[in-house]
Amino acid sequence: MTTPRTEPASALPRLLGAAVTGAVLATGALAYLSWVGRRSDRICRTTDGLCFTGWNLTAVPLLFAVSLTVLLAVYKRLGIGPRLAVVPPTLLLAPIVLSAAHAAAGWWAVALTGGAWSYSVALAAWHRYRFWALAASAGLLLAALVVLYG
Repeated sequence: MTTPRTEPASALPRLLGAAVTGAVLATGALAYLSWVGRRSDRICRTTDGLCFTGWNLTAVPLLFAVSLTVLLAVYKRLGIGPRLAVVPPTLLLAPIVLSAAHAAAGWWAVALTGGAWSYSVALAAWHRYRFWALAASAGLLLAALVVLYG
């Protein structure tokens, strides 16, 4: 005998927690990548050819590892699940959306877009909101592609 899956009465506090987490992670990632860029420029200033530093090579894997760990911990605490269906799209598609926001308007747009992206993808965890979540996520992704390539 299987029991029907019960959904929480109010998803809003959990989704706001996901949005805040996304905004903080996006702003932190932008600050870290900016710091790595400045540091690499300073180190490679005297080099005429290609110059790679350890920070350049490890920046993206480090950001993905930290973001994955934070998202899994926060989403578990907030009761957002299934995390396997929510976290990978958040991480894998977020760079497209966040780079478009940064290209268009700067760091504050990255924070807002990071929050909106996390909110819309986390919304898909609840069956009754899944259509709206996918529509919002697809809209953000389409807008990002228009900004980047339009």
